[in-house]
Amino acid sequence: MQAQRIQTVLRLPQDLMDRIKRNARKERISFNSYVERILLQAAGPAFPTVPEGFTVSEDILSLGSIHLTRPTSEELEADPKLAYLWEKYGEL
Repeated sequence: MQAQRIQTVLRLPQDLMDRIKRNARKERISFNSYVERILLQAAGPAFPTVPEGFTVSEDILSLGSIHLTRPTSEELEADPKLAYLWEKYGEL
């Protein structure tokens, strides 16, 4: 299933716009596809969403809740991905 696309407007410096267009032409893809790829790389991996109507089995539910312990500041400094995930999802 293809993700729904929305149209947006960006204001960019002319020299940056020219460089992006030039790079897209070199790779023989559209400007839009090139910008989308750059943004996907910069945004990092997407977390999966739960499909509508998805049910969790009783086996999984019987495991109970998960309690996360806060990573140390040294662990967070050493692992940027962990720091990001903890900031975004760790203290739910």
